[in-house]
Amino acid sequence: MAGENNTTTDHEVIKRWTEEREGKPATVKDTAESGEPGMLRIDFPGNGEEQSLKEISWEEFFEKFEEKKLAFLYQEETSDGEESRFFKFVIRESS
Repeated sequence: MAGENNTTTDHEVIKRWTEEREGKPATVKDTAESGEPGMLRIDFPGNGEEQSLKEISWEEFFEKFEEKKLAFLYQEETSDGEESRFFKFVIRESS
């Protein structure tokens, strides 16, 4: 449904969603320490944050994603049916 938010921890879903929108896994440069990735981000072309983000591998991205017990909240389409780039990382709900 357009405008609906989804949440997942499935690595393949996250990778597919990101790559369909020409995004790449990244970290905020100033938050990395001791060779470990810092705060996770998705870097989209033309977002203006190229200087503050550093591209990382999917392997590094998902290692940090699991270590921090994150979930990926995202939207496939906007409420008017356009492709959405809306996402954020949230803490997983305990079950």
